Amino acid sequence: MIGRLRGTLIHKQPPWLIVDVNGVGYELEAPMSTFYDLPELGREVSLFTHYAQKEDSVSLYGFLREAERRLFRDVQRVSGIGAKIALAVLSGVPVEEFARLVQTGDVTALTRIPGIGKKTAERMVVELRDRAADLAGLGAPTLGSSGVPADPQSEATIALQQLGYKPAEAARMARDATAAGDDAAAIIRKALKSALR
Repeated sequence: MIGRLRGTLIHKQPPWLIVDVNGVGYELEAPMSTFYDLPELGREVSLFTHYAQKEDSVSLYGFLREAERRLFRDVQRVSGIGAKIALAVLSGVPVEEFARLVQTGDVTALTRIPGIGKKTAERMVVELRDRAADLAGLGAPTLGSSGVPADPQSEATIALQQLGYKPAEAARMARDATAAGDDAAAIIRKALKSALR
C-alpha cells in the first residue's frame, strides 16, 4: 500500500522518524537521502509512504520524493532483496546515479553500496536494466517541488504511464493530444481516443 503522510515532524534519528498527524504519531523508517532534506523538528513535513505487511510485522517507510519511493519498491522486486537493502541503496547513492549504474552495468560501483555483493549487483543489473530510465525519471515528466506534475500535459503523461504506456509513448501521446487551455482529463481523453484509431 502506498500513499502520502502530512504532519509535524516530532522525532528524527536515522533510520527512524516520527510524524504527528492530528495527535497520532506515525513511526517511519527512511533512507538517508530523505533525512538529509528533512525540516527541523516541529515543522510540517509531507512524505510519500510505503506500507508493508508481512506475516509477523507491519512497517511504514517514508520518502521525501516519489522517485525514491519508486526505486525502493522496484529494487525489492529483484530476487533476494528486501527493504533493508533497498534502504541501503537509497542511502548510498542518488536515484539518478543508481539508474546510470544499472544502465551501464557497473557492477563494481554497485558493490560499493553497503549490503550489496557482486551477485546481488549482477541480479540488479539484469532485472532492472530495462527499467533504469524510468527509475531515474528519464523521459518522464518533471514533478514540481510539491510532488505534483508541473502542468496538465505532464499530469496526463503520468496518467498514461500508469495505464501501461511506456514513458516515451505516453509523452508523445500527451503532446499530440494537447491543445491550448486543455486540462489533464481532456488531454487523456483525446490521447486514448486517438490510440483507438
